[in-house]
Parts: sequence; structure tokens; C-alpha cells
Amino acid sequence: MAGLELLSDQGYRLDGRKAPELRKLQARMSVFAQADGSAYLEQGNTKALAVVYGPHETRGSRSKSLHDRAVINCQYSMATFSTAERKRRPHGDRKSSEMSLHLKQTFEAAVLTELYPRSQIDIYVKILQADGGNYSACVNAATLALVDAGIPMRDYVCACTAGFVEDTALADLCHAEESGGGTSLALALLPRSGNIALLQMDARLHQDHLNALMEAAMTACKGLSKVLDGVVRQHLEEVSVLTSE
Repeated sequence: MAGLELLSDQGYRLDGRKAPELRKLQARMSVFAQADGSAYLEQGNTKALAVVYGPHETRGSRSKSLHDRAVINCQYSMATFSTAERKRRPHGDRKSSEMSLHLKQTFEAAVLTELYPRSQIDIYVKILQADGGNYSACVNAATLALVDAGIPMRDYVCACTAGFVEDTALADLCHAEESGGGTSLALALLPRSGNIALLQMDARLHQDHLNALMEAAMTACKGLSKVLDGVVRQHLEEVSVLTSE
């Protein structure tokens, strides 16, 4: 990324956004009839597809089931055409397994699993096009798919990235900003309570900068929750019109 100016003297980023500005988010729910819930989401140029099955009886070994709550099974993968660099193993590699675990931890904090003892909820997420914030796009898409499936949650789970460029906190990073060498974090938030479902940071950060970065990410997540709520309300209006006809 040498020689590429991530933040101009006027405070504009590569794609013309200001530091706290989010990428355009658009989404659709119920994109698959066969699944219990599904959603397609675009967050900037990052595109994700989420499908939910369940709650259903635990598959495989009975020892996997929990007597007091549901088991959440998450599976993350990337399409072979999602990046300019062709991947030989788009599913099942270490990074995909790590992302699957992060998604599982995120939704265990949000889904009311105690309502479905001895059962399982499957969440499958695929990145169709990657341009930064893959985890965030997956969480936001999976949240809409869970709502579409009618699975109760404590709140929307909204996720966003934030990073530092030239001592300025940027929200919702694109791929160029993520790979620019600065520190970045990914945050999944339950906006109404302010509870953090997951916080991930891969590089060192001075303690003095942590509050500014967290504030940028939390503000972005709260902004995303309004967008996701708008998507859900629009979907409900469309469904009510179809059922009344």
C-alpha cells in the first residue's frame, strides 16, 4: 500500500467518505424459499449471503445436544471468486474455522437459546465479494436471516470495523484501509443494551487510542442498527401486502 493516501488533507478517504461515515448498506430478506431464514447483504463492495435452518433436532451424536439450551452451529466460507486472488480452499482452512468460531460466539450472546433446549440452530454464511469488513457483513447478514427465521434474539447484533490512519479513527474500513498497515478492530454490539457480543483486534494498540477506536466502532454499530431495522420493517410491509392480496 506504499504511496497510497488513505486520508487526504481535507479529511476524505479513498472512496470519498469522511472518517466516521459508513459505507452504503443494502439488504434483502427471504432470498431462499427452502431455508427457515435467509438474507443477502451488501456493505459497500463486500457482499454476503446468510442462511438459517432451525431450530431442529440435534444432528449426529446426541452428546452434542444441551439439555437447557440450543446449540448454535456456524459455518463461514468464501466464494472462490470473492477476491482477486483465487483461493484453493475457500472453506475449511484455518481462517474460515476461526471466523466460524467468532460467529458462533457472537450469536450465542444474542440468541435466546434457552427457549429451545436439546435443539440446534444452523447459520451458514458465505462471502460472495470481499472488500473489507467480512466479519461485519457476515454478522449483519446473519442477524437479518435469524429475524427472517423468527428466532428470538435479545437485540439486533450489529458489527462494524474501525481503524486508525494518521491518528484519525475511521469507521467501517474497506479492504485498502484494512491492509494499510494500521491497527483495526472488529466489534459486534447489541445496541440497545450496549453489551459487546465480540471484540477482536489483531494488532497492538496504545491504550490512549483504545477509547477513540471503540467509540468510533460503537457509534457505527448504532448507526447500522437503524439501517437493519429499516430493512426488517420494509420486509414486513412487503410481506403484509402480499398476504393481504
